[in-house]
Amino acid sequence: MENLEYWVKRVTEEFYELVYADEWLKRVFTVDQKVITSQQIDFMIGALGGEKRYGGKSPADAHPHIFVSEEMWERRENLLIDAMTKVGAPLELKSRWLKIDLAFKRHIVMSDSSQCKKRFFSDEIIQVANPFKKVS
Repeated sequence: MENLEYWVKRVTEEFYELVYADEWLKRVFTVDQKVITSQQIDFMIGALGGEKRYGGKSPADAHPHIFVSEEMWERRENLLIDAMTKVGAPLELKSRWLKIDLAFKRHIVMSDSSQCKKRFFSDEIIQVANPFKKVS
C-alpha cells in the first residue's frame, strides 16, 4: 500500500486523541498516550505488511488483565472508524485494518470479568463500568 506509514500514523494519532477524550475508554487506557500511540503505529505497520518494528507483546498477551466487554469493543471500534473517516484514510487501509482488528477480538473480548488474568503479580484487574449506560 502506498504511503502506509503516513496513513497508519495519521489514523493512530487521531484514534488515540478520540480514545483519551472518551469518558469511558480513557479510564481503561492507562498507558501514556504518546507511548501507546508509538507502539500501535509500529504494530499496525508490521501487521499491514510494512517494516516489522514492533517488539512488544501480542494483543492477547498485553490485555488479559483488562475486562473488555463486547460493548467496550464496539465503542473502541467505532472510534477507530471515526478516526479513519476523519483523516480520509483509503478504503483499502480501512478494510485491511478492521480485518486485523477482528482477528484479535476473540483474544481480547470477555463475557465476564472473572476471565481476566494478571500478567504480573503487581497487575491490577482493570474493569471500568460504562458511564453512558443507563441503569433501570
